[in-house]
Amino acid sequence: MVYAVRLIAIREKEEYAERYAPQVRYEVKSEIYGCCIKLLTGDKGVKERWEENFYFISQSIRSHGRLYVVADPTVPENTVLYDPGSKTAFLINIGYYGWIKSLALSVAGDVLEDEHGIYSVHGACIDAGGRGCCIVGVSGAGKTTQTYGVLRDRTTRVVADDWFYARIYGEEIFAYGSEKNFYIRADLATVWPEYADLLERADFDAEGRAVVDLRLVIGKGRILPMTTLRQMFVLYRDPDRPLDPRHPGSGEALELLEENGWFNPHLLVRSPFKEDLRRRFFSALCAGADVTLINTAGTPEETQRTLTSLMHG
Repeated sequence: MVYAVRLIAIREKEEYAERYAPQVRYEVKSEIYGCCIKLLTGDKGVKERWEENFYFISQSIRSHGRLYVVADPTVPENTVLYDPGSKTAFLINIGYYGWIKSLALSVAGDVLEDEHGIYSVHGACIDAGGRGCCIVGVSGAGKTTQTYGVLRDRTTRVVADDWFYARIYGEEIFAYGSEKNFYIRADLATVWPEYADLLERADFDAEGRAVVDLRLVIGKGRILPMTTLRQMFVLYRDPDRPLDPRHPGSGEALELLEENGWFNPHLLVRSPFKEDLRRRFFSALCAGADVTLINTAGTPEETQRTLTSLMHG
């Protein structure tokens, strides 16, 4: 985590909203899995990427959560202030859109977790022949690379490439997507050349990333709104360990997830109450899905062969 989060009270929220009101030139409401999340900013680039990224919602609907994306020379770079009561976040001096969109998803996740029994998973969700598969792991382990690798196979479909929501129904766990378009890296085609045409048409930001319509490459019918989770792949990179996949028990898998903060650095509130909710959800996920640990220290192609064989095995 390279931005700092500080929880604030609703009185402070009112003070900050008043302070930053003169900067707000754009107000955009979007739907994030049934939540109305409102962006308030003076940055036209952020506003345009947001509109490409998320689904439109009627601007007359009252918002469930708000994100102010503003600049302030008196505040350190990469500062996040969050009022959990009003679900209002202030993203101050943050230029990386990837964090902005993740924090928008996190605000929606806070609403869904508190009020609807719906949980956030920071990872990709793929449907392989009707079997939902999620891919999680630490930053740099290769989640994005491997996700787009498996999508080259036309029998796979995607629910989400970076973040999805999930809820428990009896002994099953359903996973739901929320983003209209995906935020991808410019170097994706260096690993998988199949994406070169898509990247040539993309408008990249200063971070070398762009919001793109993946339908242009994989087709409209291969982006799904939901699937049922059957498998979970936990990626890690360790050149000193064997490349053979390992299948931990549900208890070990839960412990690994908890030790790594559920592999989600963008959760805004980590109170004992919230952590207990997450522990119960991930316990059900580890018990209900086949969990596999995959070492990505080999080449992307080697990891891809392992992953696809497990998905379709």
